[in-house]
Amino acid sequence: MAVAMKLSDSLVEDAKTVAAAEHRSVPKQIEYWARIGKAVLDNPDMPLQLILETMLSREESKAGQVVPYVFG
Repeated sequence: MAVAMKLSDSLVEDAKTVAAAEHRSVPKQIEYWARIGKAVLDNPDMPLQLILETMLSREESKAGQVVPYVFG
């Protein structure tokens, strides 16, 4: 569900710069930051890099880009 929100000019300007570098739209960049922030707040004992790698691996799994790990 899309919702119109009023955001500060400085946040939008920061998002424009990073969004261009990351090949995202400004709304998607802000959504990405919000998801990371929520994940960090929900998992305060986990390092940020582990959270980012977990988010990436979940998306890779959804896209079928995984191979079973064979022990031994």
